[in-house]
Amino acid sequence: MKRVGIRDVAERAGVSISTVSNALNRPHMVSDALVARVRDAADHLGYVPLQAAQQLRAGRSGLLGMTVINIANPFFAEMVAGAEDAASAAGLRVLVGNSSDDTAKERDHLELFERVQVEGALVSPFGETGPWLERLRRRGIPVVLVDSSDEGGTFPSVSFDDVAGGRLAAEHLLSLGRRRLAFVGAREEVRQVRERLAGARAAVAAVPGATIEPLWTERTTSERGQAFGQQLADRPAHERPDGLVASNDHLAIGMLHGLVSRGIRVPDEVAVVGYDDIEFAAIAAVPLTSVRQPARLMGRSAAELLLARIDGSAGTDLGNVVYQPELSIRASTVGA
Repeated sequence: MKRVGIRDVAERAGVSISTVSNALNRPHMVSDALVARVRDAADHLGYVPLQAAQQLRAGRSGLLGMTVINIANPFFAEMVAGAEDAASAAGLRVLVGNSSDDTAKERDHLELFERVQVEGALVSPFGETGPWLERLRRRGIPVVLVDSSDEGGTFPSVSFDDVAGGRLAAEHLLSLGRRRLAFVGAREEVRQVRERLAGARAAVAAVPGATIEPLWTERTTSERGQAFGQQLADRPAHERPDGLVASNDHLAIGMLHGLVSRGIRVPDEVAVVGYDDIEFAAIAAVPLTSVRQPARLMGRSAAELLLARIDGSAGTDLGNVVYQPELSIRASTVGA
């Protein structure tokens, strides 16, 4: 079907194209009768103005760009919702790019943000994004990092103390007498995962006789977690970890199911701690102990930082917010 354009509206209303433009965008420049005539014609034809043209006239896109590592993880979905809360209050919308653990997709999203001239970008980086963020900054597009921090001190950020989170998870297991721990996570080059493992290792190092085994997976899904749980259950009891720390709740919930399906008693034989404290953690088959991150608050805080940089109210303050972990303790570590 042919798209209805401004020329079609002009022909039906019997006026010039410029009159249609004025009636729809600058009604004070034409008579009330002409405005009504043009709008009647537009409504009859089902005319919808092109967003790009409206943006060009306004001199702004009305959009914030936001990349997340994997929106299938409810943690990132909540973070996006928080950013949308702040953006909506400011009359803006959020264009979301899901990287899906893929650096090429992440780069494509950042290039798209540049092309559509978003007013600012919220970036939860998966890979090395430094050159692309610098490119946005040179184009006058402010950037705020979310769930990450900038060691170079160039970009403001909202992050989470993942070293403390990993330490908190391991300390909890150690306090329950667990001594053979395992950490299950995505690739170690992901900063959040690396820091969570570092915190867990620090806790283990402080307890004589305790050990921790890193186990790596390309995908942090519940299906992959279930396979891990089954593999660990199939080990001889003396070689099986008695405490597990997962880098996210999807993995942890999957491991719970994998262990239980092989007849392993949780937490009697193996205690499990997740990370993020998503909604499903509390209603898992064995309710999951998890390190809580305030995802929605982090997204909202990051968007507010970005909006302050867009309107100039941020001043010279770079703005770095770091949230601290809390542990939601449930049956997967302490029993019913």
